[in-house]
Amino acid sequence: MFKANGVLRWATGALLMCGVSTALLAEAQPIQNVLSRPGMTLTGKWHVIVDPYENGYYDYRRQPFDAATPPRGGYFLDRKPADRSELIEYDFDTSPTLTVPGDWNSQDDRLFYYEGTVWYRRKFDYTASPDKRVFVHFGAANYQADVYLNGRKLGRHIGGFTPFEFEVTGNLKTTDNSLVVKVDNARHADAVPTVNTDWWNYGGLTREVSIVETPAAFVRDYEVQLEKASTRRITARVQLDGAKSPTRVTLSIPGANVTASAMSDATGVATFALDTPRLKLWSPDNPTLYQVSISAGNDRVDDHVGFRSIAVRGADILLNGRSVFLRGISLHEENPLRGGRAYSVEDARLLLGWAKELGCNFVRLAHYPHNEHMARVADEMGLMLWEEVPVYWTIQWENPETLANAKAQLTDLITRDRNRASVIVWSVANETPVSEPRTRFLKELIDTARSLDSTRLVSAAMEVHADPTNANHRIVDDPLGAYTDLLSFNEYVGWYDGLPDKLPLITWSLGYQKPVVISEFGADALQGFHADRLTRFSEEYQEDLYRKTLAMLERIPQWRGTTPWILTDFRSPRRPLPNVQDGWNRKGLIGENGTKKKAFFVLRDFYDRKRSN
Repeated sequence: MFKANGVLRWATGALLMCGVSTALLAEAQPIQNVLSRPGMTLTGKWHVIVDPYENGYYDYRRQPFDAATPPRGGYFLDRKPADRSELIEYDFDTSPTLTVPGDWNSQDDRLFYYEGTVWYRRKFDYTASPDKRVFVHFGAANYQADVYLNGRKLGRHIGGFTPFEFEVTGNLKTTDNSLVVKVDNARHADAVPTVNTDWWNYGGLTREVSIVETPAAFVRDYEVQLEKASTRRITARVQLDGAKSPTRVTLSIPGANVTASAMSDATGVATFALDTPRLKLWSPDNPTLYQVSISAGNDRVDDHVGFRSIAVRGADILLNGRSVFLRGISLHEENPLRGGRAYSVEDARLLLGWAKELGCNFVRLAHYPHNEHMARVADEMGLMLWEEVPVYWTIQWENPETLANAKAQLTDLITRDRNRASVIVWSVANETPVSEPRTRFLKELIDTARSLDSTRLVSAAMEVHADPTNANHRIVDDPLGAYTDLLSFNEYVGWYDGLPDKLPLITWSLGYQKPVVISEFGADALQGFHADRLTRFSEEYQEDLYRKTLAMLERIPQWRGTTPWILTDFRSPRRPLPNVQDGWNRKGLIGENGTKKKAFFVLRDFYDRKRSN
């Protein structure tokens, strides 16, 4: 689905306090593939002011606020005293700095547990061409970002893991531009995710910030992929922005000997349908990527796209028409060696390289949208992906604003990554207790995902309940399973549910004849701690649980894949056990120092056998 002028979201609230107009401020759907656009990066040191009381919004001594007179204390104005007598109680120039992209928690020990507001300021020069449009683009900011340029508010973005941007054409100075961003990672009950999670709430400008330049009329969005249920027919849809009349759009895929043109319609959309009988299909064994070029007027955008089909038939998952077993692992967007949020190409290659070493062909990016480099590197390395939005545990199922928030995050994720062959599953939730409001909420997200992209699978990590008449029998009959393509669920028999010796006794009843993908199982182990197989937190306990779990899962006839929890240890404030957890979830197969635990090799050997079968 494409919108003629992009998906618009409206930023309101607190604007009177900010000294700006109360008119609604539009945030457009982010430009597709900004990595291919000219401009400049704002990576590097930004001056910051930590503001737990939010003094930077207004002068607290002057109430009520007078919109006609800007507040003296507003940090977004980035002011200097006019003379030695004027009182200004902040100064970005002499304030400390943080590196962007990056989270503040891992850069300053004083901010390790901090949740609240930090103001970022970056000065830059920019000379824009007179016939170009200019945007400031953010890969992500956790969780709420209010953006100001030269003292004027551009808008607000809500959601900690999705890209956003604002047009600044005509508002840039040649020298000394001041870009100020108020980032607030406070948790809220009505937010997505809500107040309770099992990962670190890293705050800040956690992904790249850049200035992006386009022609006056340009390609804002495009979707190029195989038609559903086809391995030879490519369909494409291109959305122009700023075109004042029908415009010729040309799609070229030189490696497939394809070039075609179409005229955009009144909404700026051009569509294509192309037969490619000699197309090489993308797969983990042969991750073929084609150069794709799209031209319209004075604009051209280039990408590298793989073509493959993914579908389900009965209990089978079909990649390019052939049954495939998903040899997977889950991972968080965290670099355990450096500490803090992962964000770079190098981080992606480290994490996904470990997954390849494990023998994986599939990775679950939990529990929120990861950075764009992950999917692009997965395209190159031949790893299929499960991508997810942070509808996690219990959120406000009957709050329409919470639903709108979740839909917006899902829309931004799908729009950003639907040209990535590696992505085969959109997940709308993780471990959400069953209720009628919850199922209605998630059904709306599933419908949204299918309307945006009908070619991929849709799922969620569901939960399991025990049979009240049989302690060793597990039932999967979540009503959400009626709407998903996969029957995916988390199970922790042997860790949260008894000991590993219970695993050989477990039997299953599955309410749907669909492919079963076990989205989580695992046990904590402190890397380097060795004991017998019944000693909690030992590598031997985790190793034994993996052996017994894999044997148990092989007795499920519909089993078609798994993503055990998890590739590496990761930080979590829910894990305080001294000298063992120390603020880390220890279920990783690799420790925080990069050393592989014994269970890593159990799973690798199992995947080697699966691959050779």
